[in-house]
Amino acid sequence: MILIAESDGLMRCVYDEAIDVGQLGSITIERASHVEPKCDRTWTADLTPVGGPLLTGFERRSEALAAEIDWLENNWLS
Repeated sequence: MILIAESDGLMRCVYDEAIDVGQLGSITIERASHVEPKCDRTWTADLTPVGGPLLTGFERRSEALAAEIDWLENNWLS
């Protein structure tokens, strides 16, 4: 898990259950992206909530989830 600590004390991460982030203090969880199915049976990863792109054309949900995490780690958490 990558944790980014901002100068104002706020932290950002891609949430998972690797650690109990509640132990770090008061938390607010906000969605950074949306992985959704499309009518043509493909999947998209919409990263616009954090100023990112709409990644499209994934045949499997797992592929869209992997692309979502990769983009967030390389662009939003770097």
